[in-house]
Amino acid sequence: MTHRRTLLAATLATPLLARGASAQTWNPDRPVRMVVGFAAGGGTDLTARAMTARLQAELGQPVVVENRPGAGGNIATELVVRAAPDGHTVLMGTIAALSVNPSLFRNLTFDPLTDLAPISMVGDITNILVCAPEKPYRNVAELIAAAKAAPDTLSYGSSGVGGTGHLAGALFDQMAGVRTIHVPYRGGGPLSTDILSGKVDFSFATASTTIPHVQTGKLRALAVPTLKRSTLLPDVPAVSETLPGYDAPNWNALVGPKGMTPAMVARFNAAMRAALSDPEVTKHLTSHGVEPVPSSPEELTAFMKAQTEKWRALIRSANITQD
Repeated sequence: MTHRRTLLAATLATPLLARGASAQTWNPDRPVRMVVGFAAGGGTDLTARAMTARLQAELGQPVVVENRPGAGGNIATELVVRAAPDGHTVLMGTIAALSVNPSLFRNLTFDPLTDLAPISMVGDITNILVCAPEKPYRNVAELIAAAKAAPDTLSYGSSGVGGTGHLAGALFDQMAGVRTIHVPYRGGGPLSTDILSGKVDFSFATASTTIPHVQTGKLRALAVPTLKRSTLLPDVPAVSETLPGYDAPNWNALVGPKGMTPAMVARFNAAMRAALSDPEVTKHLTSHGVEPVPSSPEELTAFMKAQTEKWRALIRSANITQD
């Protein structure tokens, strides 16, 4: 599977003149709403709002963030699926809404792979495998050894069933051949409290909530749960350096309703690429642990399909359900 960071190089290889000519064949004629499936102030919301000013400058129309939280992003996704494909409604989608939820929720009324128009990847959201500093393991190998020495004893916390932290832990158990206990929390706040206190043994938590504590020594960063090290944390190893092939990414992507014309998709893709190359936007995103990674619509389509298949297999084998 193509890694997210290779997408940027691939898109830059596409002739700029051809992309620009294609993108100029359509422009929105009224405000564009960017639907977010989570509450204002959360990570996905901050990512969307970081780009609205630049997107507005590129598209020539206001870009308004509309928060529709609930059901792990399903409410917002369904709203966009049912919206008119006229180029005036898009979704700031997440790995959950676009690749995980179809296997997690049994009664979805839509399929992201067939009911949405992929536009562009937005960014990799850096997660970190962390523990309290008093824990005895200082790296992934020692964590695995501790888990093998005491099956069904070590616990890992996540911000909810089926979230990226939960799936990262389930994949870790599967690939490392260990059995740990998943402890779901109602959001990142309570989870952070129990990680800091050592009540849960480890967690795959977002960089935005953990980096400040890592910097002050209140948490220990063991690894990032991806194939490669994060450019935001170059000194922190990847889990894959100990477990070859381990990859539990967290990401955002921009999509629209099925039926958007190629010209509409190309216009938004060009605008997104411009926004993600803007130094101010990049600075804002990286400050919240997001690495900008634009892509072509075709690359996003392939990536969503691969991610859907990957997490479907894990969810079924681990018997994870949200319903």
